[in-house]
Amino acid sequence: MLHSPSKLDEPRAATDPFPRLLPRLLLVGGLIGFVASFVLTVEKIALLKNPAYVPSCSINPVLSCGSIMRTPQAELFGFPNPLLGIAGFALVTAVGAALLAGARPRRWFWLGLQAGVTAGAVFIHWLIFQSLYVIGALCPYCMVVWAVTMPIFWYVSLHNLSGASSGPRRKLTEYHTVTLTVWYLAILTLIGIRFWSYWSSLL
Repeated sequence: MLHSPSKLDEPRAATDPFPRLLPRLLLVGGLIGFVASFVLTVEKIALLKNPAYVPSCSINPVLSCGSIMRTPQAELFGFPNPLLGIAGFALVTAVGAALLAGARPRRWFWLGLQAGVTAGAVFIHWLIFQSLYVIGALCPYCMVVWAVTMPIFWYVSLHNLSGASSGPRRKLTEYHTVTLTVWYLAILTLIGIRFWSYWSSLL
């Protein structure tokens, strides 16, 4: 899966737009996502043991993990969704650590990682839609997972595009923070609009 740097790796490494950022992002983002997923799993187990249990992330009518944990969307594949996060973010963390240690994964490994982070990005956006427009509540720990999945997907994608035609790649790389900022702002705007009646009642 991994091999030592060689001359064959040099051209690829030279075109990597974020050789320092990506490994650190995978390591730190993976750890944050892992912890959030682990805490969600612990809270879910506590809720299964005691239906009257109030999760620590149930803060008010909008920020309410308990409301979400009791829905079918919280177990899309027949088991708690956070278990997917524990497995996925553990892998992402391991990849980040390996890259920082000097590993040079082969192309097929990067494509596999791309498939995984793309599936994760699609999944969190499905969860965002469900939270906003079907369930009508937000899970703070889930939002942490959303927040780290987005940049992980974005920068893995930019890495894998490093061998693409220079024009589009250069634009995406040059404005990488702009794209990510707009992405975050779009999600925050949707949240603000959806729950504006509640937020305004607090003013």
